[in-house]
Parts: sequence; structure tokens; C-alpha cells
Amino acid sequence: MHSIRCGKIFSCAAAAVLAWMMALLLAFPARYGKCVLDGLTLWALTVLPATLPFLFLAPLFTGLKAFSALSEKLSPLFCRIFRISGAGGCAALLSAISGYPVGAKTVGGLYACGKIGKEESFRVAAAATTTGPAFLVGAVGGGMFQSAAIGWLLFFCHLFGVWSVCFLLARRAAPPPRTVLSRKTVSVGDALSGAVTSALFVGGAIALFYVFGAMLCDLLPPLHPLAEGTVRGVLEMTAGCAALSAHVSPLSLALCCFLVTFGGLCVLTQQIALLGETVKPLPFLGVKFAQAAVAGALCFGLAFLL
Repeated sequence: MHSIRCGKIFSCAAAAVLAWMMALLLAFPARYGKCVLDGLTLWALTVLPATLPFLFLAPLFTGLKAFSALSEKLSPLFCRIFRISGAGGCAALLSAISGYPVGAKTVGGLYACGKIGKEESFRVAAAATTTGPAFLVGAVGGGMFQSAAIGWLLFFCHLFGVWSVCFLLARRAAPPPRTVLSRKTVSVGDALSGAVTSALFVGGAIALFYVFGAMLCDLLPPLHPLAEGTVRGVLEMTAGCAALSAHVSPLSLALCCFLVTFGGLCVLTQQIALLGETVKPLPFLGVKFAQAAVAGALCFGLAFLL
């Protein structure tokens, strides 16, 4: 009975929020139409150049014999540190190089092909949902904060936060069973089609959550720039980082690192959709929050050294 009542309350609340959003879109079409355009511009200038090439190259690489050989070679190392297989570890490295959504899409593809086992899939997903240097150093550091050094600081703290929590998660986990990796080659056409589809999916998500962030900020009283950047970033991470970059300080860098590692609802929605059955949303959300807290705390301390 209690669960039915909670379900009705949630349904009514969701309906009210959706109705409020649609009412705002109808009442202020110019205002929020521009927000959609701003979100798409942000995606086109910062996210698309950093992700589209890797979205194309990643499925081609994971289908090669070299990927299977590398996975076998590195399997003992990844098993010892993260209790994941060589294929899962290579997906984590690929994510660190390429960033999301490449990592999440790679994990989902490897799981669907049987290259990642059910027992290790959550740990692999937690380790392989990172951003890459092209975005953090190029777009955020060099572009938004006008400093490549800041970008490298964010990237180091981000990876430390993600991988340290994954290391702790693995301490009570059993080693993954040894599996024989089967090759599943992907044609260039399929890789290109998948890359474009995924890139458009990411662009649409960024544009929508950018609008939702603007709606939320319009509803709230005037906020401090750091608070507004954090609110925007919890919904759409890229917009939050852009807002925080206007006030460079150890706190703004720490908040930016937290948002990048957590991902915000926009990135989390993309990741959960691409990961498919490899994760359950609530535990995954909890792990990403823990990773973000570690990354943000470390970044706050190290930012004083810049």
C-alpha cells in the first residue's frame, strides 16, 4: 500500500515538473529556443571535436586481434588492481584516453559480445566512465580556463578519484573468471554510423539539459556565480564548467573537478543508456558521487600549488 502511494506521489510530481517545463517553453519560446542553440553550440565547439573521432575508432580497435592480445597481456595487472579482466582494463584505458561516452559505449559493446563477465561488469563500468585529456586539457583547461596546466590538474585529480574508488571496490571482489576473447570485427561503415548516431545522441542530451538548467536557474533567486555554475553543472556538466571558469579559484577548480567526475544528470543519463545491463542506476550513481568527492577534494588541495 505504501509503495503504491509513493508511486502515485512520484507520478504526480513528475507530471507537474513536465507540465511546468512545457509551460515555460510555450511562454518564453525565444528565451529557451536560444538556450537550445547555446547548448548545441557548446556541444559542437567543445564536446564533438573531442569525442567523434574516438567514437569512430574505438569499435574498430576493440574488434582487432591486437586488442585481444593486449587484453591477455595486461589481464594479470588489471585483475590484481581492480579485479577486472584484461578486456575490462583495456576499456578503462581507452576511456581515460578517449573520454565519455566512448568508455561507456565500449563497455556496453564488450559486455554484449561476452568479452566482459556479469560479475565484473559493474566494476568495469565504474572504472571506464571517465573523461579524456582532449576534453579536460583542450576544451576545459585550455579553452574555458585559458590554462593547459589547469586542464592537466583536473585530469590527474579526475583519474585519481575514479580509479582510487575502483581500487577500494575491488578489495572484497573475487577475481573474474578467465575467458577466451572472441573477435567480432566491425566494418568501417558500421563504425561511422554508430559514431555519428552516438554523437547526435550526446548533442541532443546536452542541449536539453542545458535548457533544463536555465529553467531551474530562472526559478531560483539570484545566485552567487559559483553556486549557479554548480547548479547548472549538476544538470549539464559542460555548462557548469563554463560558468565556473569565469571565477578561477581553488574552490571553482574543485567544483569543476567534482562535476566532471560525477558527470551531472546529462552525462549520467548517457552513460546508463550506453552501459545497458552492466549497471544498476542507483549503485552506479553512488559510486560516481564517491569518485567525484575524492577528485574534488584532491583538486582543492592541489589547486593552491598553481
